[in-house]
Amino acid sequence: MSKPVISDRATDPSAPSADGLTAIDALFESGNVAAWVNTRGQRLARADVAGKIVVVEAFQMLCPGCVLHGLPQAARLAQQFPAAELAVLGLHTVFEHHDVQGTEAALAAFLGEYRYTFPVAIDARDAGERLPRLMRRWQLEGTPSLLVFDQVGRLVDRSFGHVDDLRLGVVLGGLLAAPAENTTASTAAARCDDAGCRV
Repeated sequence: MSKPVISDRATDPSAPSADGLTAIDALFESGNVAAWVNTRGQRLARADVAGKIVVVEAFQMLCPGCVLHGLPQAARLAQQFPAAELAVLGLHTVFEHHDVQGTEAALAAFLGEYRYTFPVAIDARDAGERLPRLMRRWQLEGTPSLLVFDQVGRLVDRSFGHVDDLRLGVVLGGLLAAPAENTTASTAAARCDDAGCRV
């Protein structure tokens, strides 16, 4: 169920924008995230994941595939990989049953009950739009969706549905073995602060 990242720059969510921002930067742009959960009341910044591989698990609380496969896999990744090399983030991207699962309180209770401790962003909604902002921007087909960003923030893999652990391991192992060109955690962190990341 993997969808290879598309290469057409006009529609490619992995291509840098005109202002040089990479795909992961959308998660930290003003207005795209309504709130963060599991972050001790703090909003995450791009600098928090600078130089790391970032895995984003896009989910809904009432999605069976998310509850049975996607979220447990994300939790295993967070436990198995060093936080200095790989960041696991959740994206609660609600496109149905908003009245039941669309609140921060409901999400916090859900995450607490299942003991998911990785940071989770709540995808912002625009009035009149069925799909939330990041779901549209990253061209997600539904939930669960798993996105893998390399150490400089480029989208390198996007999958919809259940992702086989072995297949995901190959993607992550390749990124860990050959870090993105011209980037180390220390140089990327030096370029980033709360205002953003410089080229």
